[in-house]
Amino acid sequence: MPIIDTHIHLFDPRRPQGIPWPPKDDPVLYQPALPGRYREVTEGLGIVGAIEVECSPWLEDNQWVLDVAAKDPIIVGTVGDLEPGQPDFRRHLERFHRNPLFRGIRYGNLWGRNLGEELLKPAFLANLKALAEADLELDTANPDPALIAAVVRLTDQVPGLRVVMDHLPQLKPEDRPKTEANLRELGKRPQVYVKVSEVLRRVNGNVPTDVDFYRPWLDEIYEIFGEDRLMYGSDWPNSDHRGSYPQELNVVRGYFASKGPKVMEKFFWRNSLSAYRWTRRDAGQPSLGP
Repeated sequence: MPIIDTHIHLFDPRRPQGIPWPPKDDPVLYQPALPGRYREVTEGLGIVGAIEVECSPWLEDNQWVLDVAAKDPIIVGTVGDLEPGQPDFRRHLERFHRNPLFRGIRYGNLWGRNLGEELLKPAFLANLKALAEADLELDTANPDPALIAAVVRLTDQVPGLRVVMDHLPQLKPEDRPKTEANLRELGKRPQVYVKVSEVLRRVNGNVPTDVDFYRPWLDEIYEIFGEDRLMYGSDWPNSDHRGSYPQELNVVRGYFASKGPKVMEKFFWRNSLSAYRWTRRDAGQPSLGP
């Protein structure tokens, strides 16, 4: 089963200008995270492509990632970091969108931003409509009840925009009842996709790797969003804080194996094509046709 990983990060702390994340005092993450290392980590696991998700608010890091991705066809797309509330948003969007690897932007609980507050501003909404008109998508960042409520409002106001919600498995158990109504509303909206990313959780100092520990919440996510809107994402290398890449992958592979090969194919690559509209860069990557 070929796999497209829809959520990895690329950065290199050896750059002269440094990096805004991860911090120097993080011994697990503060090392180069580049396509060559990603290939080594995923060797033999069936990974044939990945979507890079920007982890820097610096404008020119969008270009840095595109330049890195251009050199390795395992990267089939990038999700950049642009602020729709800024007056020069459309100029920057036009610049980066000239590169076919640029597939959208990320906005949410990151870099002190607040999607709910920004949705009150007409210019912000107008720029998100421009994003939709460019056939690009919006990744949301780090779900909580307020962000999920904001996604409902966003998809009310810009219904033509494809939205990809990340890390839903990491939603705190105490927050799940607060979000159920909004998640079910989003489940009715075919333009909203969900990454089954950041699945592993630390509980009392331990990280369970048995799929049955995660099954109840995964069952609920699957019941709400169905087989056509869920996608695999590892969150590498941030996932290294909770477990190895094979451990993370084995949990979701174990879960979706019970759904049968058709559903697995949708989860591991077909749905990512619908969400990101990425283009195959290597003969080993799947496609819907010639």
